[in-house]
Amino acid sequence: MPTLPTEPLQITEPGASSERRRGRNDLRRNLVGLSRTDLKATLTEAGLEPFRAQQIWHWIYWHGVTDFARMTNVAKKTRERLAELFVIERPEIVAEQRSVDGTRKWLLRFPDGNEAETVNIPEEDRGSVCVSSQVGCTLTCSFCHTGTQPLVRNLTPDEIVGQFMVARDSYGEWPTPTADAQRMLSNIVMMGMGEPLYNFDNVVTALKIVMDDQGIALSRRRITLSTSGVVPMIAKVGDVLDVNLAVSLHAVNDDIRDTLVPINKKWPIAELLKACEAYPGAKNSRRITFEYAMLKGVN
Repeated sequence: MPTLPTEPLQITEPGASSERRRGRNDLRRNLVGLSRTDLKATLTEAGLEPFRAQQIWHWIYWHGVTDFARMTNVAKKTRERLAELFVIERPEIVAEQRSVDGTRKWLLRFPDGNEAETVNIPEEDRGSVCVSSQVGCTLTCSFCHTGTQPLVRNLTPDEIVGQFMVARDSYGEWPTPTADAQRMLSNIVMMGMGEPLYNFDNVVTALKIVMDDQGIALSRRRITLSTSGVVPMIAKVGDVLDVNLAVSLHAVNDDIRDTLVPINKKWPIAELLKACEAYPGAKNSRRITFEYAMLKGVN
């Protein structure tokens, strides 16, 4: 997980009014994170017309609404039925930190009480939201704080896409900016807590929602997936998502990388670079970024 800049941080802890949470006995299903197919099937099972899926999708991901009552092109009785059965829910904001350079960091809590972090790092021409894929991590990279935490579980699609939606809420960036409009949150980097390729299916579902042109509508060229080097999955990223790839390298020989990034013992540098060379996206001028944390006296 990226470290925030050293400038002072303003920390706010939202009160109950800022985030209405469901009670323990509320069994309504969250519609965030469902694929288009699953959303249509869920509504049909509830006795609602299948065409409602397109309307609801647009309201959730284009307009960013969390209240069915605001879906003005949906019949009132249908809105009431939706509110009885479903919710449109984000992760709960436990704390938000703001740096003087514009960086914002959110500690988010999920319905089971587990937490993860999300960061937006603004630059002159972009804003990159760093999204987590797991609570904790199975990898033990020696310089990474998340690596000191045990893996608790994978994040679900709603929890992954919900992180970006929380960031949009914070910046007031709804409805989705049009193609020629300036986006404050222009990029997503899967570089937060966890190894995305060890939660591949959920990450794919979430990113396909993000890329859908009837919703959040981020171009695949503005999405980067970072891996510590899960070699067998790299080609699959290109085939299924075709997003930019980033590799946590951090050393140029196996002896040092075995220590810094222990997954190297399973898939050493030569195998990793071979997979990068064959990465499908590279044929379409996709960039592969090699991340390198410079540690004095080490690498």
